Amino acid sequence: MPTPLARCLAIACAVSALPALAACPDYTSAANPPALAGPLKKSFASSRNTLAAGLYAPWHMAHDAIVKAGTPASMTAKFDYDAALHRDLENERVHAYVYGTGMDGWQYAGQYLTDGDGKVEVPLGVRPVGEYVVRFVVEGDLSTTDGYLSVVDPGRDTVLFDIDGTLTVSDFEAYADYVGVRTATPYAFGPQMVKAYRDKGYQLIFLTARPYWVTRDGREWLGLQKIGPWHYHSNPYGAGPVPPDIQRFKGDYVRHLREVVGLNIVRAYGNATTDIGAYEDAGLPKAETYIIGTHAGVGGTNPVRGDYGAHYAAVVAPTPQAACRR
Repeated sequence: MPTPLARCLAIACAVSALPALAACPDYTSAANPPALAGPLKKSFASSRNTLAAGLYAPWHMAHDAIVKAGTPASMTAKFDYDAALHRDLENERVHAYVYGTGMDGWQYAGQYLTDGDGKVEVPLGVRPVGEYVVRFVVEGDLSTTDGYLSVVDPGRDTVLFDIDGTLTVSDFEAYADYVGVRTATPYAFGPQMVKAYRDKGYQLIFLTARPYWVTRDGREWLGLQKIGPWHYHSNPYGAGPVPPDIQRFKGDYVRHLREVVGLNIVRAYGNATTDIGAYEDAGLPKAETYIIGTHAGVGGTNPVRGDYGAHYAAVVAPTPQAACRR
């Protein structure tokens, strides 16, 4: 018969063998970073860049990154000036800093030189599961831009959203917003729906065909709706206002999220036939694909009629908490 000590050791071993509860997304730390001292301001390397920075407002952006735990991360940022001209900041020094889950303060991630397209690629290493903000500071004028890194456990429960025509009332809203006509109008109960999923512990993904150079507007809109502005993925190519094949662009990224990052995308929202096709191509079930607007219910998807009021009450509110909360 085992002694009390042996029984205790056996129990301890059994407990240690149980899988740890996966961490929920940390929507607090990266959204509330401490003040950053940053680098000392130094002159631009070229007079052309000095002139551009003096004449035009900065229009920098960073591409959010999301990686599976244990995987090295990196982030690309692009630096240019003026919302219309997009004058690339070439061959200039940029400093990168990281802050997020479990950190006491900003960590310096190094100094980088922009390339001929005004871009830098910053290695961020292997980091603990959590959410991080990466701040880029241009040495020549101390202008900044932020991007977000998510490090996730495999299988993290996730809800995916298109934005234009899905969270906003029409696709045109994206371009009206960009040229300063008005702030894009959200569907009624759309922001409440997104916040409900966030509060239940789901990872949020915003996947849009908007070009990368309106990322600032996209994040600003999400902020105005009191929705966390990440993970935000837009068209990174810049050849035009939308990628040449929207369905393929979105489908490829959803597959990446599922197969490489390991996210468990439990529900997806869209409004266009390209959304329907992309989600189907990536293997998302029609039963958890919700389409609003003209194409609601097309192809066996679940229709959302009018706005999100009835859907919020019937579907979102009773949705169980994400697995990390159970």
